Amino acid sequence: MGKFYVTTPIYYPSDNLHIGHAYTTVVADALARYHRLLGEDVYFLTGTDEHGQKIQRRAEAAGKTPQAFVDEIVDNIKSLWKLLKISNDDFIRTTEPRHTEKVQRIFQRLYDQGDIYKSEYEGLYCTPCEAFWLERQLVDGKCPDCGREVEKVREESYFFRLSKYADRLMAHIEANPDFIQPVSRKNEMINNFLRPGLEDLCVSRTTFSWGIPVPFDQKHVIYVWLDALTNYITALGYPDEAGKGGLFDRFWPADLHLVGKEIVRFHTIIWPIILMALGLPLPKQVFGHGWLVLDGGKMSKSKGNVIDPVVLVEKYGLDAVRYFLLREVPFGADGVYSEEALVLRINTDLANDLGNLLHRTLSMVEKFAGGVVPAPGGYGPLEEALIAEANLTLEKVQKHMDKLEVSDALAAIFALIGRANKYIDEAAPWSLNKQGNRERLGTVLYTMVEVIRLSAVLLTPFLVETPARIFAQLGLDTDPTAQGLVAGGKWGQYPAGTKVRKGDPLFPRIEWEKETGAEKEKPAPAQPQEKAAPPAAEPEQITYEEFAKIQLRVAKVLAAERLEGTDKLLRLQVRLGSEERQIVAGIAKYYQPEELVGKEIVVVANLKPAKLRGVLSQGMLLAASNGDQLALVVPEKTVGDGAEVR
Repeated sequence: MGKFYVTTPIYYPSDNLHIGHAYTTVVADALARYHRLLGEDVYFLTGTDEHGQKIQRRAEAAGKTPQAFVDEIVDNIKSLWKLLKISNDDFIRTTEPRHTEKVQRIFQRLYDQGDIYKSEYEGLYCTPCEAFWLERQLVDGKCPDCGREVEKVREESYFFRLSKYADRLMAHIEANPDFIQPVSRKNEMINNFLRPGLEDLCVSRTTFSWGIPVPFDQKHVIYVWLDALTNYITALGYPDEAGKGGLFDRFWPADLHLVGKEIVRFHTIIWPIILMALGLPLPKQVFGHGWLVLDGGKMSKSKGNVIDPVVLVEKYGLDAVRYFLLREVPFGADGVYSEEALVLRINTDLANDLGNLLHRTLSMVEKFAGGVVPAPGGYGPLEEALIAEANLTLEKVQKHMDKLEVSDALAAIFALIGRANKYIDEAAPWSLNKQGNRERLGTVLYTMVEVIRLSAVLLTPFLVETPARIFAQLGLDTDPTAQGLVAGGKWGQYPAGTKVRKGDPLFPRIEWEKETGAEKEKPAPAQPQEKAAPPAAEPEQITYEEFAKIQLRVAKVLAAERLEGTDKLLRLQVRLGSEERQIVAGIAKYYQPEELVGKEIVVVANLKPAKLRGVLSQGMLLAASNGDQLALVVPEKTVGDGAEVR
């Protein structure tokens, strides 16, 4: 059995953790859950970094002791991780005795072997970032990380011999190309820090007292980065547990340190050199991900643009927020957050694709099979193609997750979900039911249910509530994670003869109003009078210029329902690229609502909006009719909604 040790950086105790902080931890959680589902021995560590000058200053301003100040905030951080259902195995605080005592012993060892020495520091210091900088590293005279003013400080300090290990670290980076990822971060560390030359690192301070005392010189406290970085091994029991077969021997070296790009320098230069000095192996990989930014800038309290994840979860639900964080941003790059983008993801992926697939499938199982899923007969070409796609999806998920391509893994799963929606249109179970072809109908219904079950299993590392809700509606009382990802992701495990339990929609659609930035409930249909259709007229020739005014575009049907008070009209919610609109069409006698969802149709996109029975219709679909027969005009093959018809 393999092992997987993943860490997030231990967080500075801030009373305003924002959605960007949640992003890092949710990604680490998805990776931990994924590796557990593979049957690996997993350890997931997070925590808080609680020492330093800025904590002491903030506590003094609040009229509290530093310990009382951080205790209150750490409780809030733990509550947030609980709300997000973060599955960490440990939460370490740097003020805990299990950490502070070990840090003192590590400091003593490094001093005894000559890697730490006393001198005097004079230079530039950024208190918010707790970082020392050289003049050449400043940007416009300010801290290159946060843009704030730096202070000139001069004090007696202990120094760690970073420069002694610089060549050895460069050799390790060159010999292990995956050690720093993505490549852009590796190049930054080499070009901006290693090649210009490393300065020895200040590792103690005397101008404040909130920290771990240097064991042999009590007027010094250990500087925060030597204190904070060593949590990754003290949490595993180092140095006491080294060689005793405990957590340290099981999990070190770490498989992945997951950090924000602003602290890559500490994790890829200072931390590896500390480990080298201790004679310990280096972590296998440090991945510096990008920021989740708002309006082109990093979220921060000083800018007044922080987004509270608690508010988002309460408003939209846990899995909707987790899905957005994991899906929206290609991992490693910066991503832009907006509430409108969050709502769009909920509506398009979760409500329209996943939610509608489950709802329409169970509706047809209830309508055509009394709610009991039939056993499949022989699979035909349509089923074989879908099964092959499902098997390939499992392989894609594993490939992407092994490369930390979390967004791409989710995209692969939702491509399968989209393919399943298309399968329903191709297999047309409503037609099979009309024909009385029970054997073929049973195969199609089983296939529809099984692809949903399999998709739920694949989603379990990412969504922590939805897969169980899907299983419950499928009539399954088992845990979606029980079999693991590989065994549970194999085709054909849904037990035929099970009675489904259709419930509420997984993700109700949200009507978004751009002008106010607020969501609103979908308005109830009105009940005015239906207008009679005008008599047919003789065709009139038009010029090309007149025809060119008509905009024909491909639209995807996201939802369909009968209009109350009439047996002729259907209300369709369609998407044309980035735009969604409503169309009312008189096709209820020819199409069931469930067979339209997921179809690509052709619509007149620039028709002046009109009301039918008081309901706004924003366009017109194209159909061919002959006597009692009517057929929608659809593209010969999938071209994507929003495409222009010419």
